[in-house]
Amino acid sequence: MNNALIIIESPNKIPAIKSFLGKGYKVAASVGHVRDLPKSKLGIDIENNYEPQYINIRGKGEIINQLKKDAKKADIVYLATDPDREGEAISWHLEQALELDPAKTRRITFGEVTKSAFREALKNPRGIDMNLVNAQQTRRILDRLVGYKISPFLWEKIESGLSAGRVQSVATRIIVERENEIQDFVPEEYWNLTALLANGKGEEFTARYYGRADKKRELKNESDVRKVLDAVKGAAYTVASVKKSVKVKRPLPPFNTSTLQQESNRRLSMSSQRTMMLAQELYEGVNLGERGIHGLISYMRTDSVRISDEARAAAKDFIISQYGESFYPPVPNVYKAKKGIQDAHEAIRPSDPSLTPEKVRSRLSGDAYRLYKLIWERFIASQMKSAELNTVNVDIEAGGHTFKASGRTVKFMGYMAVYGYTDDEDEEENGKLPALSQGEKLVEKKLVPEQKFTLPPARYTEGSLVKALEDMGIGRPSTFAATISTIIARKYVQHSGKFLEPTQLGRVTNGLMMECFPKIVDYDFTANMETDLDAIEAGKEDYLKVIDGFYKDFVKQLSYASEHIDRVSYEKPVEYTDIICDKCGARMVVKEGRFGKFAACPNYPECKNTKRLAPDGKTEKKPEPVPEGPEVIADEKCPNCGGDMVLRKGTYGPYYACRNYPKCKTTMPVVKDSGVKCPKCGKRLLIKQTRTRRTFYSCEDYPKCDFSCWDIPLDEKCPRCGAMLLKKKARNIVYCSNQKCGWREENGVEKNG
Repeated sequence: MNNALIIIESPNKIPAIKSFLGKGYKVAASVGHVRDLPKSKLGIDIENNYEPQYINIRGKGEIINQLKKDAKKADIVYLATDPDREGEAISWHLEQALELDPAKTRRITFGEVTKSAFREALKNPRGIDMNLVNAQQTRRILDRLVGYKISPFLWEKIESGLSAGRVQSVATRIIVERENEIQDFVPEEYWNLTALLANGKGEEFTARYYGRADKKRELKNESDVRKVLDAVKGAAYTVASVKKSVKVKRPLPPFNTSTLQQESNRRLSMSSQRTMMLAQELYEGVNLGERGIHGLISYMRTDSVRISDEARAAAKDFIISQYGESFYPPVPNVYKAKKGIQDAHEAIRPSDPSLTPEKVRSRLSGDAYRLYKLIWERFIASQMKSAELNTVNVDIEAGGHTFKASGRTVKFMGYMAVYGYTDDEDEEENGKLPALSQGEKLVEKKLVPEQKFTLPPARYTEGSLVKALEDMGIGRPSTFAATISTIIARKYVQHSGKFLEPTQLGRVTNGLMMECFPKIVDYDFTANMETDLDAIEAGKEDYLKVIDGFYKDFVKQLSYASEHIDRVSYEKPVEYTDIICDKCGARMVVKEGRFGKFAACPNYPECKNTKRLAPDGKTEKKPEPVPEGPEVIADEKCPNCGGDMVLRKGTYGPYYACRNYPKCKTTMPVVKDSGVKCPKCGKRLLIKQTRTRRTFYSCEDYPKCDFSCWDIPLDEKCPRCGAMLLKKKARNIVYCSNQKCGWREENGVEKNG
């Protein structure tokens, strides 16, 4: 290979991939998508077979131009974007945007950022799979049609600024309906009756009332309890039966995207979005010092629980070396995938089981370590032998009534040595019973009746919502995090502790969607749409037929709703501050304008008083003096009264204020010398901040000299025209301040302007 270009999505993978390759390879990143539908319009030609009108994403011009130059120099271009539908579509968009020659363009995929996986991918290049691309295009077009057609309808009928989405609307419906169940729930009374008993040796244990003989009986009220208490009063307690068995507990399968989000939320209290962001970091690679940059986990967007033979062999070697052969099953554990899933990628697993969480802990942030530990433990446990539990179930007779007691002890730890015992169903079996035998007499120590009431169904957490969406076949696990984040950002749903509850806006919007677009929010329809997308991916369905079938019915619903549905009465909930209006004494409320939130008097328009809000959005912090120490006085006097200007500290940082306050309310910003001279007049360039704390540079002789700039001024001259050089704050780019010159340098390499 003389000269090959490899294009990936994330620049974070570049160092790792470079370390896998020899000479003749250049690795570059597209930094995600390079083309998309325009934001300013629908971008779909409905009259021309729903042709999407893609444009280059704003801000990506420089990246596209550089990739074009690199591609022209290359003998072959490998498109190595992520191994899923979206990644396939990005590769196709790159091929179009870069005008690549199909004869010298190849698609490669890899499930983990490791040397062996990447080299194997290079051995198996292929063309772009248009079935995958069309499946992704169909999803994008359908989402655009729903979003850009329904959103204006919601603006007209409810409130401007609202949005609708194909999957997010269904997710909102799920949460609203659960809230309705909770509100409509009528609790029912029931009672528990627990007996504290002791055997002949005085060893105590508890047993729960069951019923009469083998028939379970519910104690629905105090009268039922009283009858049982009367029946067993003074009666002998006898062990009727003792059943001992060994319960085998199989380990859980390794994570897929859905179960990772669920378990991370349950055990680590992480949101779906946070989980996926950290998983992306672990996948892309971590600097392990002498081992270089290494991807710690396999690809994190997957429906599968399958693992490769190589991964299974590596897990076996690790388990036997660390725990012994008795912890590895005689036949390797294989897990069945759910019906209808995409099985293109392996389960989420560590790329190298020998990289234990403790070995890489110093290289990871706290949350990244916790997530990697969860993934590593789940995978290792999934390949270990089942746990064995000694269980005991005892029936106890008294006065014609039956009490039951149960307990368990661990016979063989198996996978529980790594992942722990997590089944909620066995929480009541955690106790250890004393040795009991059939016919043995027991002594009653105490009977404890306890009144209970049935509870409503729990609100969804992010984890349980992910499970509900997956069980119903709505959306794809890779989209769940974005869906949940969107409905929260749009204020249809809000967090109440760890739970999700609908807002009033969410309820109103869902009600309108249910009335006007029942098909869009129908569970079966949304799930069937995912089946259609899978069929397109498999080449069994034509994507234009799917889009057309949806749109023709959808546009009829939209037309009818626009003409026949009246505007919905909806008032935003009032958000109060702790600020008292100094003009009329009312408690001020939060309003939102062009420049963000502010406090306003609720008696508007009679009282038009407004105030700035502090960064916490609730209170206006009063200026405080600078901490103890000598008073700092500015070089300049107050231009108003001639008094000293002294340093004070306020909401937006330090500033100078006249010492004669409140008689004189003059203030001046605190400025610092940049150490560079103004290129226009030769005076000092000062470092200043806007109200939003954005730093800029301005001549000290302003407004006489109007020179200012956002980027960092350098005490260096342009080698081409002699003007001042500026440096980008976030990137290693130096450029000439003279726009006509156009001289530029990136990472020490001069570019043609």
